[in-house]
Amino acid sequence: MHAFRVDLRSDTVTKPSAAMRRAMTEAEVGDDWFGDDPTVNRLQERAAEVTGKEAALYVATGVMANQIGIRLHLRSGGHLVAAEASSHVATTEMMSSAALGGMTCKTIHGDRRGQITAEQVTAALNPGVLDVQVVDVVALENTHGRAGGRVMALDDLRAISDLAHQHGVPVHLDGARIFNASAASGVPVPDYCAWSDTMMFCVSKGLGAPIGSLVCGRADVVREARRLKILFGGAWRQAGIMAAAGLIALEEGSKRLHEDHERARRLAEGVAEALPGWIDPSDVETNMVFVDTQPLGVPPLEVVGRLGEQGVGATFVAGKVRMVTHVDISDEDVETAISAWRTVAAALR
Repeated sequence: MHAFRVDLRSDTVTKPSAAMRRAMTEAEVGDDWFGDDPTVNRLQERAAEVTGKEAALYVATGVMANQIGIRLHLRSGGHLVAAEASSHVATTEMMSSAALGGMTCKTIHGDRRGQITAEQVTAALNPGVLDVQVVDVVALENTHGRAGGRVMALDDLRAISDLAHQHGVPVHLDGARIFNASAASGVPVPDYCAWSDTMMFCVSKGLGAPIGSLVCGRADVVREARRLKILFGGAWRQAGIMAAAGLIALEEGSKRLHEDHERARRLAEGVAEALPGWIDPSDVETNMVFVDTQPLGVPPLEVVGRLGEQGVGATFVAGKVRMVTHVDISDEDVETAISAWRTVAAALR
């Protein structure tokens, strides 16, 4: 493994801040299985407040949060989830859905930004006379990770939600990076969340905490979510140690997300200068930069390896090289990454 000088593999690689480490050391804890960890309870209450939902549940991972959120809406029958084809639920979580909920996805192919329309959702919810497929829940993603961290417009979310509810179908929002969406669009987080029956967000991504995600919804729904959390093996104990960092992330992390977005755009501009045609900087809306290596016929994994040799961590996602800015990336780090791209470009020409 490379010891990366600049780690752009994901915004999950961040280290706890000094304030987080102090809070974790001093955290008041209990046993979360019994519901008496006061720090976890404070995080859950605060998460409900910032999303505009009645209640919230703290769980270990984003996948667990999505799987619980979707499972809450399943009816008896086929267990189909309507989701954009490249969304996290329909790709990374596909096997988790099958194993944990007996679910599979009815995929809807979005545009290049990973966005789907109300009309497409209507078609998915209106099977033909001989079609036995019945959708239990519509799952949306904001921001859309595999499409480059793109932001879903509030009007589109509202239109899809209205149509789904007209069909008696609930909506779950994968809002792992919903605070990035809000920072980029100016739309308050509760306005996005208002159009979903359940939603989740991660404190361990853009917000910078080391562990955890929150499932949010009505109080009665979250009570059932707690049962599912235990069923899925998520009954951790003195979780307040991690929740203490989550509280700081929730209060402070969202205030600086615009810095990540600005650095991502600068990174994209630098790559575009080094390798014209490989990237359009205007595609960068939040903290993700995707680079298409096809113009020179170079496999993306080769580029990831060459960047690693230069001390810059990147990943291979959706057929492209992906880089993600975060709280541990500075302006200087961005320039170091751009310099590495220039070195790679020179070697490939």
